[in-house]
Amino acid sequence: MLLLLYHKGPYTRGIFRRSANAKTCKELKEKLNSGDDVQVDGESVFVAAAVITDFLRNIPDSVLSSDMHGLWMEAVDTENRAHKIEAMKSLVNQLPEANLILLRHLFGVLHHIEQNSGVNQMNAFNLALCIAPNMLWLPSPTGPEEESRSTKKVIAHGFVQFLIENSGEIFGGDIASLFQRPDKKKSKNSEESLGKSVVLYLPEMFNIFEQVNSLCRRVCFPFMSLPRKRMEKQLGLVFPLPVRQRQGQSRRLRYST
Repeated sequence: MLLLLYHKGPYTRGIFRRSANAKTCKELKEKLNSGDDVQVDGESVFVAAAVITDFLRNIPDSVLSSDMHGLWMEAVDTENRAHKIEAMKSLVNQLPEANLILLRHLFGVLHHIEQNSGVNQMNAFNLALCIAPNMLWLPSPTGPEEESRSTKKVIAHGFVQFLIENSGEIFGGDIASLFQRPDKKKSKNSEESLGKSVVLYLPEMFNIFEQVNSLCRRVCFPFMSLPRKRMEKQLGLVFPLPVRQRQGQSRRLRYST
């Protein structure tokens, strides 16, 4: 679904802001929860955005970690831009690796959409307005009024907006390469020469699949803890095997076409 959003979201007016059909969203989640094969490419981009947002909303303690709520607020209040980026990089690196993998992909999508705001009318502020409340909240249960104040504070501080605008510097690497697909018309030699733009070498990912699955099992979305092959198909990417299964062979993480 993130792959669908990356390729169609930038050219869709009001993406993440416009509501999706509630019945269609429910049907899609039911299909995914049942383990059936779903042709995500055929789904509405608004439905994909709604399901992703709902998934974020149901991650226990939030994807940015509720325990770090105060630290995020302090970091975004840093006046010097360079110092602010370093502070946020430090916080990002304190997150569980499964959360970090998800965030790199998510902010890769959001940054790509923001870069095309002239078409979709969704700049970083508008995107943050829609998605920030689903990414961070207070660590302890609160009443409606306090929760509302906390949500307004998260939006007003603008740290999700800052993450979108500076995602490359904060999350590191070429985030766009996570979503690029091989060009079948190019020769094999030409493909190899493209390096990271076609094949993403991530040796550190060999054990991350299990961590991502562990995160997803804590969310009320069973479809996100599917067996490896089915999860690969739903997300549109191929996870390398854990180290113990590699038997010394070099593997590549290649995005499916």
